Amino acid sequence: MRQIPVDTSSAAVMVAQPAQAKVNRQTGEVATDRETGAKLMTVDVLFVMDGQSEVLNLTVPETGISGELAMGTPVALTGLIARPWETEFNGQKRHGISFRAVAVTSLASSAQAA
Repeated sequence: MRQIPVDTSSAAVMVAQPAQAKVNRQTGEVATDRETGAKLMTVDVLFVMDGQSEVLNLTVPETGISGELAMGTPVALTGLIARPWETEFNGQKRHGISFRAVAVTSLASSAQAA
């Protein structure tokens, strides 16, 4: 599967919705990483760059969530990639881009210490 690295160095990123367990829609079970078995979480972040903003829904392993991720908390994203996807359901094609990060780290404590 094609993966596209995303450069976040010139972006401002903050939590739009706190982390929640990622649930498989078909089975109702909590999703896990195929390679590590780690529980997967989703975090919505507001990604602002060059005067443009967008809410991204990220998938992150639970072990990659650090610090309190309350709404509005500035965060750093480690290893962010974008993956194009396409599927067909009932004869209709759908496509989009999914986002996955190795880690989402709160920057609130480092900002308060400065």
